[in-house]
Amino acid sequence: MSEVGFWNDQQAARKKGQELSTLKEQVAQWDHLAQEVADLMELLAMAEADQDEETMAAVAEEVETLAKTLGKQEFQLALSGKYDRGDTILSIHAGAGGTEAQDWAEMLLRMYTRWAEKHNYQVAMTDMTPGEEAGIKSVTIEVAGPWAYGYLQAERGVHRLVRISPFDASRRRHTSFALVEVMPLIDEDIDIEIDPKTLRVDVFRSSGPGGQHMQKNSTAVRITHLPSGIVVQSQSERSQLQNKEAAMRVLRGKLYAIEQEKQEQEAARLKGKHVEAGWGNQIRSYVLQPYQMVKDLRTGYEVGNPAAVLDGDLDGFIDAWLKSQIGAA
Repeated sequence: MSEVGFWNDQQAARKKGQELSTLKEQVAQWDHLAQEVADLMELLAMAEADQDEETMAAVAEEVETLAKTLGKQEFQLALSGKYDRGDTILSIHAGAGGTEAQDWAEMLLRMYTRWAEKHNYQVAMTDMTPGEEAGIKSVTIEVAGPWAYGYLQAERGVHRLVRISPFDASRRRHTSFALVEVMPLIDEDIDIEIDPKTLRVDVFRSSGPGGQHMQKNSTAVRITHLPSGIVVQSQSERSQLQNKEAAMRVLRGKLYAIEQEKQEQEAARLKGKHVEAGWGNQIRSYVLQPYQMVKDLRTGYEVGNPAAVLDGDLDGFIDAWLKSQIGAA
């Protein structure tokens, strides 16, 4: 930041400033923890010299608190991926099953929105395709906040719901699937290069909310990445330019996720581990009938309160997955 010309690019300078603030905050947390440990050691030495059992008991309680803080800070150090600290793009796609699956996709949208709210993250919807009768066919949101991608990457995969269908007059049990994609929100100045010649950009009228303005003007944007066949779109913004920028953020994230998956599969192949891609990669089951349980099939972590999980209580599942990745590494 002290280099000549650093402030010439205000946007880049602000990002560096934000990065510096994040790093300073992390260092301050460790410095504060180290100081607390030093203070407790000094207090304990005095208490032992005076045989002050009450003070020694108080120190023991403080040690337990510090141990939990240490575990949390060490856990954050495990989130060392390139984009783990940053914002994320999350997409949900209803699987086969029509209205039942589309309703399940909307339930997942609410679950992740509630989780984000509990962590004081900001959520912005980029694109949504409503279901034919209820629910949604697909939705893409951006989740902004510290470590949003680092945590939510644990949710990538197929989610399975078993319940008595509210759309079945015969009250039969149905199984529904939805695919959750999680990608980092990558800025333009980061090394994901996209040749404009490989893109096809189409504009159309938005089908989402926005009143007459969005209905009369072709503000929505659909971008096709010709080499990969990836199609992304945005229709939530007021202007065509804003929607194009939003769609490009999603495209960069998808291309990064594809490359990341290739590397993970190659690493697994070298380790001799079978990697099953696509819709077969079911990660979690949510069972509402005939019993109540949510179980993560990757870690074995499970809870018997699906209502709480669907209301955004996901931290146990996310922590279990991240710890399993630490062990795998």
